[in-house]
Amino acid sequence: MNELFSINKKITIITGGYGILGASISRYMAMQGAIVIVLGRSEEQGTALAADIVANGGKATFFASDVLDLNTLKQTKEKILAQFGKIDVLVNVAGGNVPGATLMPDQPFFDMNIADWEKVTDLNLNGTVYPSYVFGEAMAQQGYGNIINITSMAAYSAITRVPGYSVAKAGISNFTLWLASEMALKYGDGIRVNVIAPGFFIGNQNRAVLINPDGSLTERSQKVIAKTPMKRFGDITELNGAVQFLCSDAASFITGAIIPVDGGFSAFSGV
Repeated sequence: MNELFSINKKITIITGGYGILGASISRYMAMQGAIVIVLGRSEEQGTALAADIVANGGKATFFASDVLDLNTLKQTKEKILAQFGKIDVLVNVAGGNVPGATLMPDQPFFDMNIADWEKVTDLNLNGTVYPSYVFGEAMAQQGYGNIINITSMAAYSAITRVPGYSVAKAGISNFTLWLASEMALKYGDGIRVNVIAPGFFIGNQNRAVLINPDGSLTERSQKVIAKTPMKRFGDITELNGAVQFLCSDAASFITGAIIPVDGGFSAFSGV
């Protein structure tokens, strides 16, 4: 067996761990031997996912926490360290768009609800910074660990209608580069920070924008596919391998990297 890609027994925190993307990563990591800690605000959803993972042979537990509440995160960190003694991996999945922060096709920027702008930028940017700030400190103290963030194709170039989400995801990309350098320079090569940039995947949040009621592609979807050399949307499970790779010893000299998982979208000019 090739142990280079092993994540066996790694204590792995996944924020937003019971969402569509988070649940996929949580299940996969547990099936690869990681001890998964699902973080989120919903006790019902979090405990249900953890129980399902355990029922299928994995190891998982749920801790109620809020990625925008530093005090709660610090308390959660102490509970995790008391129970497991260390933190190997942090995957910052919590995030997503806010309906009110999405502009309609004919809606001007100047009509955007600033309160919704603040919600979406806070959730996505600080929702990654705060857990990194809290759990990253434990990694700094122990001298090893991996932080994996999630950005977006919206961080590469302007995507219409989602200004707040785009700004926050671009911030996550830059924050990843900064934190990767900070950790390596001050705490050594045992701590790595990288970011995955998903392309276009169909989930609950964007289904109505990408798929018509009759199952056909919307005009927006057609534009996405036209700029995707693989000519399809991604499957949510296609992100799992990149997560495993980045937190395994196979990526021991990789930090500050932005890894697109996008079917070539970011590489293609469209002409």
